[in-house]
Amino acid sequence: MGLENLEGTRRALHGVAELVLAGPQYRESGTIRLRVVQGGFETVRAPALRVNVTELVAGDRAIPLNGTTCRELATAAGVEAGGPEGLYGDTSGVGPDDTLGVDGAAAAHIVESFARGQEALLRFAPAEEPVLWPEHFDLGITVDEVNYGVSAGDSYLAEPYVYVAPWEPREGTFWDAPFGATRPVRRMRDAAELHGFLVEGRERASRDPRSQGEISS
Repeated sequence: MGLENLEGTRRALHGVAELVLAGPQYRESGTIRLRVVQGGFETVRAPALRVNVTELVAGDRAIPLNGTTCRELATAAGVEAGGPEGLYGDTSGVGPDDTLGVDGAAAAHIVESFARGQEALLRFAPAEEPVLWPEHFDLGITVDEVNYGVSAGDSYLAEPYVYVAPWEPREGTFWDAPFGATRPVRRMRDAAELHGFLVEGRERASRDPRSQGEISS
């Protein structure tokens, strides 16, 4: 799977999440929250819309994402394309009439990364409900002023990665990103390894921020 396919597919799925799911949901139900489900992700309130790897599912219709636009998808689903206005500055960068390029293998990797993240987060913090946020297209929770989650990729790392991001910066080799610690999902065999990374991050984040210089095992 080439990085170009992964980046283009990630951007397309992000655009659909923002313009076809979160925006219409916000205008109808007042929330931008999405959730990860088997095979993809969906709205949490009306309108009921779901992305299943490479298709938009609306009722009994399954509409291919590749080669279409968010406006065409929204029209087919009976909603108006457009992100939630005035809530955040960063966006997917996808316009309603941009043609979407969705590679099946890349989409499957992104969806599987979210599924592993969902499993790991629920095991890590059973009382928390992971949210797929359309702003940065990442699945996350917050516990004791530390953000935990899985991103589909971004300008920092252009592939799915798991992260631990304390509100107060930490120092040391474990903290390899400006916002905390990250690991590519492809380097982890299963959700159990993601969970282990989250647990290690919690333990390290709980220590004094000035004494984080030890090397990660």
